[in-house]
Amino acid sequence: MADPLFLSRPALRLGRPLLGLVLGLAGLLCAAAAQAEKVRDIANFAGVRNNKLVGYGLVAGLDNSGDQTTQTPFTEQGLTNMLSQLGITVPQGKNMQMRNIAAVMVTADMPPFARPGQQLDVVVSSVGNARSLRGGTLLMTPLKGPDGQVYALAQGNLLLNGASAAANGSSVQINQQGGGRIAGGATVERPVPLQLGDANGALDLYLHQPDFATAQRVVYAINRDFGRAVASAVDGGLVRLAPGPQSPNGQVNFMARVENVEVTPAVTRPKVILNSRTGAVVLNGQVKLHRAAVAHGNLSIVIDTQNQVVQPEPFSQGQTAMQSNSNISIEQKGGALHMVEGAADLMDVVKALNALGATPQDLMSILEALKAAGSLRADLEII
Repeated sequence: MADPLFLSRPALRLGRPLLGLVLGLAGLLCAAAAQAEKVRDIANFAGVRNNKLVGYGLVAGLDNSGDQTTQTPFTEQGLTNMLSQLGITVPQGKNMQMRNIAAVMVTADMPPFARPGQQLDVVVSSVGNARSLRGGTLLMTPLKGPDGQVYALAQGNLLLNGASAAANGSSVQINQQGGGRIAGGATVERPVPLQLGDANGALDLYLHQPDFATAQRVVYAINRDFGRAVASAVDGGLVRLAPGPQSPNGQVNFMARVENVEVTPAVTRPKVILNSRTGAVVLNGQVKLHRAAVAHGNLSIVIDTQNQVVQPEPFSQGQTAMQSNSNISIEQKGGALHMVEGAADLMDVVKALNALGATPQDLMSILEALKAAGSLRADLEII
């Protein structure tokens, strides 16, 4: 039987203006749920990128921890060439035994629009058998690009993180000592040629993570901001811009305006990153896990070696010797089935995987098996 109170109530009707307002507020709430980003955070203009520089140089001033020149002839050759440029002639066939220099490779990233006189940070890495570069000074080193041209000069004192010490055959070391950094250690000598746009003035915008939905949203947001058809999507990773006639500084103003346009990217694909060298496992927020049963066992091989002293028989003119006895055993730990409950939230997925009690290396194998079984809904990427 119908509720009489309900029948007695007047019917609630929404007029078109009020209905449009409600739908508009719902759209704003949905848009606020997804975080909007600026175009400059998800894309970059073609040609606007860093440029890699590399050079070969020498580090001097080491405390007897440099290269052994007899084993690294290129260190002695580099020093001879440098001294000859400074007007010092080294006698031919003279073997220089020096332990306070080391051959290094110097690398740097040259940002776009860098001009002569600007400073760059450099990374210095040993290429010989130097024990440590601590306290060393990098001598003037030209840094070249892929075209063989010199774009910067590096020189300065190295900064290393960590320490090492050795005495009477014992040594201890914190962090590696074969590389360091020099903040502002390179000076730009020439700019990298940079051309923005083609002959018609069109600019290309590259998405950091190609995606058709994101490209469509970028095009819509830019055209809405300018009020005309400025952008068009070529594919999922390239958006082409046609700014039209430009006034002085017009290209800079146009690019700055495009970079400040806010866009809500499409949902990120679920992905699991596995680092096989360090054992790191990283999951993004879109990873989903369906219900599954997992069993994982460990196989360990133990080698126990005992050294014994063997004495010769009397009057045998033998010598005392050492004898090694090794016992090898293989142990396999059984793994019972563990139920992994399905979860769509990242924290629930982490709790389910932690409940297995597996090490990071074992967790990599479990994730691969869950992916093959269809329980893990994510892309696996091994780095």
